[in-house]
Amino acid sequence: VQLQASGGGLVQAGGSLRLSCAASGRTFSTSALAWFRQAPGKVRDFVAAIRWSGSSSYYADSVKGRFTISRDDAKNTVYLQMNSLKTEDTAVYYCAAAPAGPSFGSAWFSTSANYNSWGQGTQVTVSS
Repeated sequence: VQLQASGGGLVQAGGSLRLSCAASGRTFSTSALAWFRQAPGKVRDFVAAIRWSGSSSYYADSVKGRFTISRDDAKNTVYLQMNSLKTEDTAVYYCAAAPAGPSFGSAWFSTSANYNSWGQGTQVTVSS
């Protein structure tokens, strides 16, 4: 699976951005798509994930209630709507994909090592 992330930019605190991740290639083998982020000098952290089929989605506590992950099956695209942005949301955001079993839960979805396809990253900068 090839992933192309876009939509990053500079926004003031309290503003919104929508990130997109377009998937191509063997998308039928992908059942989990996620967003991770990495700030300078920090490890890559989980943000949100969604199953390619069904309605299950998962969020990091730091973004619950502010971020929403969704997908457009016809476009093979996953979105991350980010509202009420904070300066601490500043990071490079990466989308990732992996095959996931039906019984896998939030712990599996939030672990970056489980994902075998990664997009190139898109910079999100939130100014105060």
